Amino acid sequence: MLKEFRTFALKGNVVDLAVGIIIGAAFTGIVSSLVNDVVMPPIGVLMGGIDFSDYFIVLKGGEAPASLAAAKDAGVPVLAYGKFINALINFLIVAWALFFVVRQMNTLRRRFEAQEAQAAQAPATPPRQEQLLTEIRDLLKAQS
Repeated sequence: MLKEFRTFALKGNVVDLAVGIIIGAAFTGIVSSLVNDVVMPPIGVLMGGIDFSDYFIVLKGGEAPASLAAAKDAGVPVLAYGKFINALINFLIVAWALFFVVRQMNTLRRRFEAQEAQAAQAPATPPRQEQLLTEIRDLLKAQS
């Protein structure tokens, strides 16, 4: 069983998957920073200084705390829909980026398949010796 596990774990697909997950985790950090530090501030300015990450609804009666952090510190149950909006924007950016990556990969794959098909259709030139033998044969036929 150990040998079978080692064979499974060292297959190329498993290693590729592990690399993909690690790169995906790093990419998630980049996208989160892009959304929180680059995209959301201008949107907030355009909307009059709104910060979506601090939007929440108090679920239990009482006075609403000044911020989401204050609500969480006080133990007030809240529905933090602003964080959901940020997560949704993160998802859309990741999906958009992956769309372009997959689109480029498909374009490259089609181009590569077209080159392969063209190479398969093109008649292979015979080796130089075969060309010379064909010429000699044709000359001998012509002399007889």
